[in-house]
Amino acid sequence: MEFAELIKTPRVDNVVLHRPFLPRVEGTLCLTGHHLILSSRQDNSEELWLLHSNIDAIEKRFVGTLGTITIKCKDLRIIHLDIPGMEECLNIASSIETLSTLDSTTLMYPFFYRPMFEVLEDGWHSFLPEHEFTLLSASTDEWRLSYVNKDFAVCPSYPPIVMVPKSTDDEILKKVATFRQGGRFPVLSYYHKKNGMVSIKDDCSFDIE
Repeated sequence: MEFAELIKTPRVDNVVLHRPFLPRVEGTLCLTGHHLILSSRQDNSEELWLLHSNIDAIEKRFVGTLGTITIKCKDLRIIHLDIPGMEECLNIASSIETLSTLDSTTLMYPFFYRPMFEVLEDGWHSFLPEHEFTLLSASTDEWRLSYVNKDFAVCPSYPPIVMVPKSTDDEILKKVATFRQGGRFPVLSYYHKKNGMVSIKDDCSFDIE
């Protein structure tokens, strides 16, 4: 799926931004695959960069041909956008609703982020589960690697490879995940070599020692 298919109107001029206790800002509104951006294109003027994934809900209303979109964010911010033109407002609202509710983990912003600075280390290879499991295996044989979450099929917030109890097979993990928020299931997050104590995490974020 291409993000361009979801963005009906990528840019609108003369949009007015209203936020509580802050001065209004008039500028150009742009929609990208992951951000809503508003800029007045003036020096020393604040820009708005809002991740679609940070949007909790939106409302829209019209007075004549002027439309207003109210955005309620997950960090409790409330933003109002006055957009000239009913069609432009409807298109923007529709695109925001779609982009803020994407289900596929691989369409999220981290998979598309391109840093504007020199990358000194490839973070994707700074932690290798297979290597860490080899080190763990030298101390205990009570754990195993599981690929049950390959392609984030079970839990979108877990990595594809996790360490789980050796006595628990993947079918049990899938069943356990259905009873936990976000499809989470218990995985090993820490092992103490000297005393054998472990920390296991799931949706409740509790420690088992």
